Amino acid sequence: MSTAAPPPATSTDPTEPGTTAARTTASPTRLTGPRPAGVTGTDTAPHPGADARPATGPGAWPGLEPLGTGPVARARARVAAALFRRAVAGLPVTVDGDGPTRGAGGPRMVVVRPDELYARLGRDGLIGFGEAYLTGAWDADDPAAFLTVLAGRAATLVPAPLQRFRGLVLPRAPRSQRGTLEAARQNVSHHYDLSNAFYARFLDATMSYSSALFPADLRPARDHVGALLVAGPPGDEDLESAQARKIERLLDATGVGPGTRVLEIGTGWGELALRAARRGATVHTVTLSREQRALALERIAAAGVADRVDVGLRDYREVTGTYDAVLSVEMIEAVGHHFWPAYFRTLDARLAPGGRVGLQAITMPDERLRAVRDTRTWITKHVFPGGSLPSTAAIDRTCRRHTDLRIVDRLSMGAHYAETLRRWEARCSAAASDLDELGFDARFRRLWRYYLDYSRAGFASGYIDVQQIVLAREGDAR
Repeated sequence: MSTAAPPPATSTDPTEPGTTAARTTASPTRLTGPRPAGVTGTDTAPHPGADARPATGPGAWPGLEPLGTGPVARARARVAAALFRRAVAGLPVTVDGDGPTRGAGGPRMVVVRPDELYARLGRDGLIGFGEAYLTGAWDADDPAAFLTVLAGRAATLVPAPLQRFRGLVLPRAPRSQRGTLEAARQNVSHHYDLSNAFYARFLDATMSYSSALFPADLRPARDHVGALLVAGPPGDEDLESAQARKIERLLDATGVGPGTRVLEIGTGWGELALRAARRGATVHTVTLSREQRALALERIAAAGVADRVDVGLRDYREVTGTYDAVLSVEMIEAVGHHFWPAYFRTLDARLAPGGRVGLQAITMPDERLRAVRDTRTWITKHVFPGGSLPSTAAIDRTCRRHTDLRIVDRLSMGAHYAETLRRWEARCSAAASDLDELGFDARFRRLWRYYLDYSRAGFASGYIDVQQIVLAREGDAR
């Protein structure tokens, strides 16, 4: 979730019942908020929707298609209700408000408006389930805990015989959001130009919008791609220190030091660039977010390293030159799978002989990627248009087919993202009054909480992961 980061739970289950594919060209729901004065930076992007409408209720949300009432809609709702009740009956959850209490006991969900919940679920699957939370058709004491149980069983929630129909019912990702030069700018602006002031309310002092790395034991392991290290449970540490550890480890892994020429794809708010510069490196970092660039320039100048860092407002495909280290933290998720070959060819072309590429990437299992890569999800509709999570196998395949780069080092640390997200959500909740003063009303905050909790559930359940991945050319591994 750094510059152009990922949709951490972009992996919609392909077994969603009753989803229609008719709305594949609609624009994403614009994240709502005013045009508040940022902490620093320009804060010039438009942010419609700064009214004071209530946070819940069927009429409270723009961008949600009206629910149908005809026989097909009613039939889909009945099927969705039956599937949902069947699915939760044996899960370690508690579901109240829809007839008798269901579930085997555990995190509690309350169905507030059953007819609306099942109408949305029947028509739009997991997108509809998330939108039913936005409107208040269901609620939970701890949404992240409830969603974690569902995420851990996502592949089996719908009976196997029905899963073969997923291609007929899942909505397709809009072609207009694919990562072309123009669409990439629009997709990035949609999320990252909300307001620097907003992000400052829940990020730590490093302004890092990606997974931290807390103190943990690292154990060697192997998977279908090869050897890797797996970080154990996150230890107790302040978020700022854990974010610094994440960055410093990636700089170490790519050999950044005095005289190193560094290219960073996805500036964020500048923390990695200024830390690389403090090591004596010269850094060219690029972003598509005007908001992030403005604040990154100020932070870099304040750190006294402006003479060693250049911040460009351009796409990764527009960069020239060669560099000893190419770094990109949680940016590949915004590239889109159609453009992964171009992305990795760019990394290869920009890397000097003997250099290394350091990525931090949110990943998903390869079989899930193949099933859902062209589908639209709640995250891509409401938060990260154009996003797509890779698998480590997809990264390996793409590098082998299109470049001379090979994976030489990996660290898996999904539990650390779950903890990072938990802290972000707590900070957002604590800053509710400040956010309200900035114009981010209760409606927006409900969407943001679901986004953070939905993402956290993916990592906490192990359904998705985050990895630091080092690439080098064959013969250059050291």
